[in-house]
Amino acid sequence: MLDDESGPTMPSPPSLLDEALVAWTYARDGVIAELENIPGNEFGFQPSPHSRTLAELGQHIAESALMAAGELARPDGNFQRQDYPGFIDEYAGTRARATAKEPLIALLKTIHEEATARLRDAGELLLMRPIVQFNGEPATRLTWLHHAIAHEEYHRGQIALYARMLGHLPALTRLIQGG
Repeated sequence: MLDDESGPTMPSPPSLLDEALVAWTYARDGVIAELENIPGNEFGFQPSPHSRTLAELGQHIAESALMAAGELARPDGNFQRQDYPGFIDEYAGTRARATAKEPLIALLKTIHEEATARLRDAGELLLMRPIVQFNGEPATRLTWLHHAIAHEEYHRGQIALYARMLGHLPALTRLIQGG
């Protein structure tokens, strides 16, 4: 449908939080598409001994999502209240230990559903409140949620690069090319 003056129209998300969660879902769906694109027997691939494997990238994304949603939803959230491994222990524990393709993809889907539900339950008003970031600087929780989304897109790019290194066309490239 076209608007007479400004081009195409679409329904607006009902809130800033909903809009951010739509963006996060888009990023997560992209990560999953890239992982689905790579055969399961290649999930141990790592380009160097200092890099994460494909499975470890998926685990890291899952752990980071649990940590982000957990701390952002806390009324007293503060990313400097403990070190990063402490946050991962607190929010993810051993949940993200899947290394095989199908269980890891299922875990990424489940964790995303849990994380978005947790943020919805926390509500937009809490997400507009400040939180101390890892660097000690204040930001709104909604701003930090956008950082978490960018973090997933960063790792999506790594997964796409790994796919290229393994001789596969990345899922997003395939989608853009219409295949």
